[in-house]
Amino acid sequence: MKVNYDREVDAVYIELSQSKPDGVIEVAEGINIDVTSDGKIVGIELLDATRKVSLDSLLTYEISAESIGDWHQRVEEDQPSP
Repeated sequence: MKVNYDREVDAVYIELSQSKPDGVIEVAEGINIDVTSDGKIVGIELLDATRKVSLDSLLTYEISAESIGDWHQRVEEDQPSP
């Protein structure tokens, strides 16, 4: 995941996938979701970002060891057996 902030236009783009989006869904004024043709979310765009979110909290992150363990377990369960 990548988070980009464009100060010139006050926009944040949260890239969730490197896939090319096929369309955009506007969920609220200035909040757009980029999606593929099969409905997967590629990214989220926030226009007038500083009015919608705290950039300090958005541009910092915290990873919980517990959540990583849960994610890793789900990945292993999804792997095919040899």
